[in-house]
Amino acid sequence: MPVIGTAGHVDHGKSTLTLALTGRDPDRWEEEKRRGLTIDLGFAWTSLPGGSEVSFVDVPGHERFIKNMLAGIEAIDVALFVVAADEGWKAQSEEHLAVLDLLEVRHGVVALTKVDRVDDDTADLVRMDIEERLLGTTLEGSPIVAVSATTGEGVEPLRTLLAAATRAASPRPNGRPRLWIDRSFSIVGTGTVVTGTLLGAALEVGMTVDIWPAEGGVGARAARIRSLESHETRMEKVEPYRRVAASLVGVEREQTSRGSMLGLPGEWQPTRRFLATLRHPRHVDGIGPRNALQLHVGSGAWPVRARLLSENVLLCELNTELCLQVGDRFILRDTGRREVVGGGQVLDPAPSSRGEAIRRSADMLTQTLEAGPDHIADALLSVRKSASPTTLRAHSGGGRPLHAVTVGELQLHADEAGRLTSSMLDLVLSFHEANPMRPGAPAALLANRMGVSPAVVEALARTESQLEVEHGVVSHRDRAKAADPTLTPQWQKARLLLEVDGLAVPRIGELGLDPELFHALVRAGALVKISDDLAYLPDQVRSLLSVLANMPPEFTVSDFREAAAITRKYAVPFLEWTDLHGKTLRRADTRTVRDTSL
Repeated sequence: MPVIGTAGHVDHGKSTLTLALTGRDPDRWEEEKRRGLTIDLGFAWTSLPGGSEVSFVDVPGHERFIKNMLAGIEAIDVALFVVAADEGWKAQSEEHLAVLDLLEVRHGVVALTKVDRVDDDTADLVRMDIEERLLGTTLEGSPIVAVSATTGEGVEPLRTLLAAATRAASPRPNGRPRLWIDRSFSIVGTGTVVTGTLLGAALEVGMTVDIWPAEGGVGARAARIRSLESHETRMEKVEPYRRVAASLVGVEREQTSRGSMLGLPGEWQPTRRFLATLRHPRHVDGIGPRNALQLHVGSGAWPVRARLLSENVLLCELNTELCLQVGDRFILRDTGRREVVGGGQVLDPAPSSRGEAIRRSADMLTQTLEAGPDHIADALLSVRKSASPTTLRAHSGGGRPLHAVTVGELQLHADEAGRLTSSMLDLVLSFHEANPMRPGAPAALLANRMGVSPAVVEALARTESQLEVEHGVVSHRDRAKAADPTLTPQWQKARLLLEVDGLAVPRIGELGLDPELFHALVRAGALVKISDDLAYLPDQVRSLLSVLANMPPEFTVSDFREAAAITRKYAVPFLEWTDLHGKTLRRADTRTVRDTSL
């Protein structure tokens, strides 16, 4: 269902015209009726020629209530721009047009109101002025119709033009349910009720939803939908792009203020920092570091710190967590100057912290703004190199990247996966060259060199036909067989040293083996490392284990030392080794035998 939003200067007849078009008065508050001035958002609906049902969002035109105006403008499909014939173009006419232009609202009708108060020449002059003012904006060329809500002149032609504009407006894409809350109140017997324009996908009674932000601007608050209503009709299910009122269980009215967002659990990830495009209204030169800026997105407004990275790219930081996705439109307003100074679209809800990386990513992401969620997810993954599927779906509007390699709980862009795999091949081959005695490179070492986790290294290695992974070691298939360490001259000499004095073997440092050869011998089973400075031949270990097998049920180090005919400096490290490998169990100063196999 299309949403039509009014725009224009204060007292130019927006609410009166909405009443004439719909038969419903959008001014809800007694003060509004008493003052004849729209203070807050108003809502109405009707059927236009051709039978299409539409919603109307009537916004305040007074400069003091521009914040309220911005809360209702984001979800509109068609603008009903109002200019009074007896006053012509005014300050808020220009500001409202700037907002529509920055939000890129491309379909609209201009109502030249109160024509019953002026002659035809005056009306024609105002019409020509409007046409000139619209030049260069998204509403350039919009039809202008003379209207008098008092006499009824032009109301039916206006309805026809609005029907044509709503048919021309591009249908919004489906995605995930999203409701920016613009009203919140309590009803006795019903509880907390929130209203807004539903975007993305349907909501149903009984659904569990989250509301962001929670107290303190952090996290979400869970609730359940008790009932749904649209245009005063109770519904079990409300389709997107309709005005909807949802009765919620589990939250109080104070916890669902204007600007909060309602969505489904697990489908959104909040952020305090985002990268965005930037455009300025034609009457504004730019923004500076000292501007007191307020971000208007959805139905809310928040203080924001903005830093220009280039003429049309902006980095924004917030104190409050917001759920944003690529393509979300926003308005920036300078609260000191009390004017709209910019607007744009979110490029990346969670950009890199590195300035150069951010600048490089801006061009790529800008090119995909009008693409579908899958293309946006692909661009995000290309920029980020790796990301979780949940994060990509949350930030892209539910997209799944087109060129992704799944690695455990992460996804890598195919280009990044190719780059990392190629780097890994080179590193593994270099490792084989430098360490011929070793079967391959430890995944942890490769991970450190490549700047990723060991899990990513192992997963990528399994996708490459030239690589093998076993026990956390990555090897090249053509080089996977390490050299036999027992054929080296150093080992032949060391073996004689180990055998010459029985069990009173030399320390490791006295064997003349370099560390790589020593570890290769241990891996090959030619040596058994007992401690940092003690190693035995396998037969020597078996000999000591056979002594162990004949020990009494409980024995001491001295008992074992005497039985094995070795000194304490050999007995203690050996028994500590048997304790470590579960062959003995130590209790205070005694041990019991559990296993004597090698």
